[in-house]
Amino acid sequence: MLGPQSDPSAPAGVDLTRPNAARIYDYLVGGTANWTIDREFAQGIIERIPLARDMALANRLYLNRVVRHLTRLGVRQFLDIGAGVPTAGNTHQIADEIAPDARVVYVDNEPIAIAHAEILLNREGDPDRHVMISADLREPDDLWREARGTGILDLDQPIALLMVAVLHFFHAGPDGREVGAESVARYRELLVPGSYLAISHLTDDGVPGEMVPQLAESKRVYANSVNNQLLFRSRPEIDALFGDFELLEPGMVWTPQWHPEETGPTAPAISLPTPEYSVIWAGVGQKPTARFEVR
Repeated sequence: MLGPQSDPSAPAGVDLTRPNAARIYDYLVGGTANWTIDREFAQGIIERIPLARDMALANRLYLNRVVRHLTRLGVRQFLDIGAGVPTAGNTHQIADEIAPDARVVYVDNEPIAIAHAEILLNREGDPDRHVMISADLREPDDLWREARGTGILDLDQPIALLMVAVLHFFHAGPDGREVGAESVARYRELLVPGSYLAISHLTDDGVPGEMVPQLAESKRVYANSVNNQLLFRSRPEIDALFGDFELLEPGMVWTPQWHPEETGPTAPAISLPTPEYSVIWAGVGQKPTARFEVR
């Protein structure tokens, strides 16, 4: 169990009457941008899923390894959608370890995440290379224009689009339908050939049997209490989010299995009995370059 902490000041207009998914995750990975209502809810999740903190940390370490691996492959531009509340090991911090010229645009629509990102970037970021914007995953073209407008990224060149632990929330369109998969399809169209797409997604497909009722109960309490509803996709449904993108080795795997050699020396230890206890499928795909038929 994480220790007690005092509540920070909240940005004006932020609703603290209900727990928030980004702040709950922040608490689980050891952050401080959360409130009593978030911590109490998170402790309830830990009571239902004793491995919840390790699952969240495994996902966070997956993000770190993706950034480290792609930076080694030559990527210098990252668009991190649904970045959440900044905590240790942010995308720009990991990328800068390898490439001090790497550029990162963070995206979220949660006021506290945005406010804390701006504080972090003002304190230790480079305004010519790092920025946070407010935009909605459900509006790909608007988000793309906002990202382009920062002048940080050249979206006519390959980038890495990060959608880590964001698509397993229900993204409702104007008619109430879940539009997450449609949005991802549009992002795939917007990315230029050679770009990368990284996804991690909560699932109840292929998880250990005892985790199934725990996940179902957590989904129920999220629906009743939190501003974001959980959405479990099967492995084939998560695979489909990549479209015709070519998955990098080792393909679609549980979060601890994706390039474990890229784990940093100061990474926190996690205690999952086996990888499938992470309950999150993860992978990175690359948009194919144009192929020309030889006649």
